[in-house]
Amino acid sequence: VQLQASGGGLVQAGGSLRLSCAASGRTFSSYAVGWFRQAPGKEREFVAAISWSGGSTYSADSVKGRFTVSRDNAKNTVYLQMISLKPEDTAVYYCAASLILSSWSPNWDEYDYWGQGTQVTVSS
Repeated sequence: VQLQASGGGLVQAGGSLRLSCAASGRTFSSYAVGWFRQAPGKEREFVAAISWSGGSTYSADSVKGRFTVSRDNAKNTVYLQMISLKPEDTAVYYCAASLILSSWSPNWDEYDYWGQGTQVTVSS
């Protein structure tokens, strides 16, 4: 499967963005999908994930209540809705997919397929 992340941009603190992760392939509905981010000089960080069915989701404590992950398997797309953005949310955001995970995982090395990343910049 190939993943294409989009929707990033420059937004003021308190603003919102919706990231999309579009996938090629007819079996995308079988993949768990995670969102990760990496800021300059920092390690890759788990943000949120969703199971293949969409029935199970999880968000990191740092974004809980502000970020929501969802998916539309008919459109082969996973979304990350981000509200109340903070300057510390500034990073390159990546989506990743796994066919093996039965649900989801916060561990980046359990995902096999990665998108190219989309830049999110939050100004103060």
